[in-house]
Amino acid sequence: MMFLLLRILRLKIRANSSRSEAFKRLPHKDQLAVLKECLLNNPSEANLRNLAEFAGRASLKIDIDSYRPFLKSQLEIFKGKNAIAEDNDLYMKECEWMDKIIPLEFEEAKQFKSENETQKYVERSLEGIARLYSDKAILSALSELAQDYPHASKLAESYKHLMQARDESGADDKSLEALRKQKEAWENDLLNVRLG
Repeated sequence: MMFLLLRILRLKIRANSSRSEAFKRLPHKDQLAVLKECLLNNPSEANLRNLAEFAGRASLKIDIDSYRPFLKSQLEIFKGKNAIAEDNDLYMKECEWMDKIIPLEFEEAKQFKSENETQKYVERSLEGIARLYSDKAILSALSELAQDYPHASKLAESYKHLMQARDESGADDKSLEALRKQKEAWENDLLNVRLG
């Protein structure tokens, strides 16, 4: 639940505005990020359909049907006694599913790496990591990047501390605010490139 509460839209665009001119003007990588965020924060058939339509236009292979059991589970969870715990488990599974849709920033990063554009390669890689959801995907991407960007190892360690703080945090407003600030500080460190 706390992890869910900390997930805020980086781009303040709702799913129903995915056909708006403002949304259409966004780069493809940002459109994909918005659609994923909308689906994760508001699992619905409409948001899933928006993602499917984007995937078709962008020639991305996404197994949309494999997400539908999550939609069904959402409805069942609200009827259960352990709704919060079950919702946490489901949210983590949804995050893992979402991370199978690789952020487009990583494709740009590969291109920059092949062109020996180290600064741009690291920047795009970090932007891609910022758009991952599951602990496993984030730590794996940081580990891979550490070969070319040593600071990624420190970022991985501080992320593990963030995970621990999240897991041990209370659910009261003060605790959640402290956790939000800690997460925000980590994201700022993540996106502050330190080469040389």
